[in-house]
Amino acid sequence: MNTDAVAVLIPIVAIIMGVGIGMLSIYLEFRRKSDTLKLYHAERMAAIEKGVELPPLPDEFFRRSGSREPGPVRHRRTGLVLLFLGLAIAAAMWGMHILAFWWGLVPAAIGLAFLLSSFLETREQRTAPAAPSAARDPQSRL
Repeated sequence: MNTDAVAVLIPIVAIIMGVGIGMLSIYLEFRRKSDTLKLYHAERMAAIEKGVELPPLPDEFFRRSGSREPGPVRHRRTGLVLLFLGLAIAAAMWGMHILAFWWGLVPAAIGLAFLLSSFLETREQRTAPAAPSAARDPQSRL
């Protein structure tokens, strides 16, 4: 096989595989949710026939499987990774006397933004008073 053909084939396969894996994961997530809802519906219908009341589905069921942790925790981890990655890139490029080492500060700045976001969200959650149940229930105001 010609080396030029292999050089062209590698990016094509990588792009197709990357898009294909993304599409497959979306489809499998949809099928998992769909099958779970069908089973829950069948269980609820059987309980109604027997006269048994089932509790509603928990809120965690409706969240995506990858987003189980709260925003500040996710932002803090992403911020730390980007901050240290950017600093490592900048230090490596500066150590090799590459004048474009400033570009390593771009991910570091994004990491600092994530850390600031995490700090502000955590502070906002601490200072926000718990809403009374009457304010959350629109029927109770009538």
